[in-house]
Parts: sequence; C-alpha cells; structure tokens
Amino acid sequence: MQEESRVSNRAERIRLDIWHPDCWTLQVTEATDAGLIAYGVYDLENAVKARIVAYGDDVATIDDVVAATRASPFTDAVHEMDHAFGASKAITAGNATRELLVTYRSDESIHEALVSRGLIPDAPIRIRNGRERWTVLAEADVDLQECLDEVRREMNAEITVTGTGSSVATVADLDDRLTERQREVFEAARCHGYYDLPRRITSAALADELGIAKATLLEHLRKAESKLLDP
Repeated sequence: MQEESRVSNRAERIRLDIWHPDCWTLQVTEATDAGLIAYGVYDLENAVKARIVAYGDDVATIDDVVAATRASPFTDAVHEMDHAFGASKAITAGNATRELLVTYRSDESIHEALVSRGLIPDAPIRIRNGRERWTVLAEADVDLQECLDEVRREMNAEITVTGTGSSVATVADLDDRLTERQREVFEAARCHGYYDLPRRITSAALADELGIAKATLLEHLRKAESKLLDP
C-alpha cells in the first residue's frame, strides 16, 4: 500500500510545442532572427509580467526584437534591465543578449490556461521562429489529453506533445552552458534515439530531420558533448 501511494504521487515531465494567436513572443520571434527565453512569468491581476532574455547573433538583431516587442499591440510596457540578472545562465544562448521585463495582458497569455490545469512549468520557456517550447510537470492523476484539449479550445492553440517521461530530461537540467542551437540539436538527438543502443536514427537522417548538413549536426553535437562532459 505504501508503494502504491508513492507511485500515485509521481509527476511526469512533458515537453510541449505551442502556437496560439495574439501572442507577442511568437510574433516578434517570427519577424526577427532573435530568440527569447522566459525565465519567469508572473500572473498578476489583469496582467502578466515576464522576465525575458532576448538573444541573437549580434546587437543589431537584439535591437530589432526589442523594437518589435515595443511596437507590438499585445505588449503594454517593455523595460530593459540595467544589469543582466540572469546573464550567467543566458549569456551563451547567443552572441548578444539583453534582459527585459515585459508587461502584457493576461487574456493573451497561455500561461494561466496551462498552470490552472496542473501543468506546471519546469524549465525556462524558449521561443524561437514563432513557436514556444515548454517543459511542464503533470501529476499522475492529470488527464493530459483532456487538459490539452481544453487549452486548445480556450486559447485557439496548436499544442503538440514532443516528449514525455525520461525523454524530457532537458539539457537545462544537466548544464546551461550550451548555445541555443547546440541545445536544440542535442535535445533532438536524444529525443530521436541517436544516443540509444542500438541507435534509432543515423546522423544523416537526424540532419535531414533538422534541415541542416550532417557535418553541421556533428559539429553541434561534438561541442555540446564536450561542454556537458567537461567537469
């Protein structure tokens, strides 16, 4: 009976790929070459405040995404931080980074729709090319399909489950020194079984899946592995 109690109290990690309308993060990352990492999303009365790190290849790219964020009809206020509080974790996301505090309306945020159904963020939310990538925790008794269907209807959202259980041991849990591209490639390799024995996918097939050259894939993996194995 004690063992059954422990099992029933377990939570599962789930990776989600999300799109929903009227979302400033999706629009500005689709319109620019920058990415965003949300390190904190706080629901207040009729508003949401988010601590965001914008990253890109150069300062001009960051300027573009900040300008797009200010110009968005879905943001109410954008403040640049005087110092990068999260820089120690975010600086390797791109060659240039900038930390922002952004205020926007709660009815345009999908955060509360997920959290209120027991899907609790377990890692920074990563936004790139007009898509949000979430890692959430769900208790064992949560009906994941029903919850996601409710969120899809409420927010007119597209939500895809891209990993569950042990496959969602994200690189963020292991190390935060990877660039965003190294992280994406390494997570894809793990998800597709590149590191399984025997391998479930070849490097050539994985490169095709990601739309990059095989040599580029192997270089990203080599650098990621070197960083993760370096004590």
